Amino acid sequence: MVIQEQRENKIRRWFSMWLDRQDGGIGELFAPDAVYIESWGPEYHGMEKIKLWFDEWNTRGRVDRWDIRQFFHKEDQTVAEWTFRCTMADGSTQSFDGLSLVRWNEAGQICLLQEFGCNENRYDPYAKGKIPVFREEQALWF
Repeated sequence: MVIQEQRENKIRRWFSMWLDRQDGGIGELFAPDAVYIESWGPEYHGMEKIKLWFDEWNTRGRVDRWDIRQFFHKEDQTVAEWTFRCTMADGSTQSFDGLSLVRWNEAGQICLLQEFGCNENRYDPYAKGKIPVFREEQALWF
């Protein structure tokens, strides 16, 4: 239980860094050779690239909400289920639900973090019958 609590606290710390727009110890949290994969495709290899992305992204946007719903643990992995919202410098907003799959190294650092996103505006395309009716809208980036 202690290891699981420590891991959950580290993930909360990572999310808080985004909410505060402050590097609160990226170098301690991530392994030097960590890999971070965003839900829509970009990959960052190495803690230095993760820090570069964090610093640069926070010049273009602001994370408004990143609420954790629950955690799941198995061996060296943790999954966090969450809801996210951000506002970009141009005023556009994005919000979605997601999961983070986190793998830990023996030192207790994140060695892999992979995000999975899900549109929060869901609907039943079969609500009016056997022929699906899909919304005429651009799919989100994830």
